Amino acid sequence: MSDARPSGAVLALEGVRKSYNVGTPTETEVLHGIDLQLSRSDFCALIGPSGSGKSTLLNLIGQLDSPTSGEITLLGVPTSGLHDDERTLLRRRALGFVFQFHHLVPAFTALENVLMPLMIGHGKPRPDDRERAQTLLDDVGLGEHAHKKPAELSGGQQQRVAIARALIAHPPLLVADEPTGNLDTQTADGVFALFRRFHETLGCAVLIVTHDPRLSDRSDRRITLVDGRIAEDTAGQPSPAPGPDAAAKQT
Repeated sequence: MSDARPSGAVLALEGVRKSYNVGTPTETEVLHGIDLQLSRSDFCALIGPSGSGKSTLLNLIGQLDSPTSGEITLLGVPTSGLHDDERTLLRRRALGFVFQFHHLVPAFTALENVLMPLMIGHGKPRPDDRERAQTLLDDVGLGEHAHKKPAELSGGQQQRVAIARALIAHPPLLVADEPTGNLDTQTADGVFALFRRFHETLGCAVLIVTHDPRLSDRSDRRITLVDGRIAEDTAGQPSPAPGPDAAAKQT
């Protein structure tokens, strides 16, 4: 795999289609020629009704599945010809994931959960890795809870641990799948404020899949997916007025 460095688009999709049961009488095309680019300056919400193809598109962007046709490029690297190990390495270098369900390891402390992506990469964490993880926990307001296990944390606190974990490798693209779906309004505002802060301070592109219009309306760019096609993309349009800064409302 070539060692391309990010220049221009962090993510580019060109003519991406995805079908299931290919070659059978029940073949179904879910995505119909998706063209999309994200740069580091993008703070995007991906919205659309249930069944529109959002989860399928997210799996393709996350390199958890492959398109039936078309090309997905991450950090300038075309992914269609990559072997599984190359795909894994690129995903680890390019992407940070935050899910609706936090997927924290119950037996690990908050600090150890944040360190997990680096431990998978090179085994036992180095002292500077631990320092970076502690700094991230400080940044999300959980520095004093670093040695607590997930069961000792609230849902909002667990989600903030998951955000710190997604950022530990400083990915150029942060992808969040319904990250506030299980949170109350005040806690969701705090999580959104964290995404906004890290987008501005770390310079990473952010793509949030959400059904919450409060979040999508406060994003700089909104991409609407309907029936497997991009029905609207507000790229290049004036940004909405910023929502209230809820960083102080973290729970």
